[in-house]
Amino acid sequence: MEPILLTPGPEAAGQRLDAYAAEAVEGLTRSAAQRLLAQGQITVNGGAAAKNYKLTGGETIAVTLPQPEPTEAAPQNIPLDVVYEDEDVIVVNKPVGMVVHPAPGHPDGTLVNALLYHCGESLSGIGGEIRPGIVHRIDRDTSGLIIAAKNDAAHLALAAQLEDHSLCRTYEAVAMGRFREDRGTVDAPIARHSTDRKRMAVVPGGKRAVTHWEVVARYPGCTHIRCHLETGRTHQIRVHMAYIGHPLYGDTVYGAKRAAADMTGQCLHASALTFVHPRTGETMTLTCPLPEEFQRLLEKLRRMGAQ
Repeated sequence: MEPILLTPGPEAAGQRLDAYAAEAVEGLTRSAAQRLLAQGQITVNGGAAAKNYKLTGGETIAVTLPQPEPTEAAPQNIPLDVVYEDEDVIVVNKPVGMVVHPAPGHPDGTLVNALLYHCGESLSGIGGEIRPGIVHRIDRDTSGLIIAAKNDAAHLALAAQLEDHSLCRTYEAVAMGRFREDRGTVDAPIARHSTDRKRMAVVPGGKRAVTHWEVVARYPGCTHIRCHLETGRTHQIRVHMAYIGHPLYGDTVYGAKRAAADMTGQCLHASALTFVHPRTGETMTLTCPLPEEFQRLLEKLRRMGAQ
């Protein structure tokens, strides 16, 4: 596996290398970073480093992660809010806090574990043992609609719709600040952040990313917006809104310095999903209500007064 290259800035001076690596590399714990350091899999300026090495800032750090060992996900009896289901597809309203598939730090309790219990063996195998049936993903702290395929033919059809944008996803969000225009489009390429592996960023030469947005309502200090994804990059709406100066309410990765007291994670909800049914050819549009936290926030903003 290619090493992950990190270049800490001057603000990292004095920080322990293992702590910095754990913070900068997604899914890496501090204990795992310490093991990699002891094994020589974390180097500084091309050479080995002491286990208690402290950064000076400006070094070139290379982190070589071990090849992941695929592990079959196990069925778990986790309640699901099923919005639609037939022999080909299942659409679920995913709650905030649920990870879509097993990953480092989240070996179970995921949507995949719940789907395996609910659907038995009737999930597409295209995603492999870790991601059976999974066609697309949404962030852990983003709620809303996600579709999974129950056979390989349905999976291939839905994946093709993702590719040609006929599978349409609509999101509701509360963003910081006041939008001057009523609608707009952000067309800006996205790639992994150059120094913070847990974040994405608008990067020249990154993958094309397009988000269409429109204002639903304006409030003091915040705007309720609706977003339509033309592409589906990791953290796309969060990155694009921060890029235009309107990070999402409660988003501590791309905007807020501290978590919102009245919101778990960022205020973002996948409210509608339109797709062509892989067997019948019928165009289907499914919706789900805003989660309670989102509704309470909007009510509080309404009491403050629309603008």
